[in-house]
Amino acid sequence: MADYHYREGRGADATAPLFFVFHGTGGDESQFFDLAGELLPGARVIAPRGDVSEGGALRYFRRTGEGVYDMDDLRLRTAKMIELVTARKAEGSARAVVGLGYSNGANILASVQFAAPELFDATVLMHPLIPFTPPKADFSGKRVLITAGRRDPIGPAAVTQALSDYFARRGADTTLFWHQGGHELRPEELQEAQRFLKPVGA
Repeated sequence: MADYHYREGRGADATAPLFFVFHGTGGDESQFFDLAGELLPGARVIAPRGDVSEGGALRYFRRTGEGVYDMDDLRLRTAKMIELVTARKAEGSARAVVGLGYSNGANILASVQFAAPELFDATVLMHPLIPFTPPKADFSGKRVLITAGRRDPIGPAAVTQALSDYFARRGADTTLFWHQGGHELRPEELQEAQRFLKPVGA
């Protein structure tokens, strides 16, 4: 069993959507917990805490520099996260499994999708950076929203566009939403996430 520490919402119906939320570097399991309840009311929220420390800032996998990932560590921790998601999914009969991640959280979520495309029905990747070529996978019937800033110094626009194109080519119903800022989260992208997730809670 994966030994991630995570925060969990209580009281959701057994068939309620299962909503995993992944924080950014320096955040923790509370960063998006309340937001998750606003974006998808009634969902069972699971918020894992990253278990890698980078100068005291929590992350989900190691890197050797800005945008330079320790790929062996990423593979290890991706497998560990798949184990966590699979175990929580098996506890009930959720009608949908949904993920949302920001920055480093978006990157671990995307990596899980690459390795296990069947796990998530819909995902929101906010300001992801995937500086490697993802593997071949089939995302038919899946929905993906990517949000990003056109002036993001961490996630170059061309790399973000390439990730969106990857999901679309692989069969996902893909939406790419831009704002005019940088790496910060803006209200308009959260509103877009809420619109994207609305059908899941219907």
